[in-house]
Amino acid sequence: MVHVHRTITVRTPGQTVVDYLQDFAHAEAWDPGTVSCTREGGGPIAVGSQWHNVSEFRGKQTELTYRLEQLEPGRIVFVGSNKTATSTDDLTVTEEGGVTTISYHATIKFHGLAKLADPLLKREFEKLGDELVPTMTKALEAL
Repeated sequence: MVHVHRTITVRTPGQTVVDYLQDFAHAEAWDPGTVSCTREGGGPIAVGSQWHNVSEFRGKQTELTYRLEQLEPGRIVFVGSNKTATSTDDLTVTEEGGVTTISYHATIKFHGLAKLADPLLKREFEKLGDELVPTMTKALEAL
């Protein structure tokens, strides 16, 4: 299992940040690994909403179906899965003194033989986490 944590600080109001991040299609703008992300179905975004995500990792594309698992004030949790891995993005949003802080936790659990690559892939995911900070900051500050 690989775990990556980053903290992003912006001057965008907290509720604006939550409203934006709860639509996982916006990952195209803030997640450096996302190639495309489209919502499946319609209606208001709520727990159970799903997105088809295409990501590029180590030069190869992979597809995951992400589901909004938790949506409560200040907390959003998405879980994406395919045959190879389950990826959980857990975002906590707090606001104090005009500054909004996003605590981003990504956990990737590999299945089957892919589990053997955990130690090798940790560094690659840490690099993606480092790239996420400026891209998410830029996307949120533009709101």
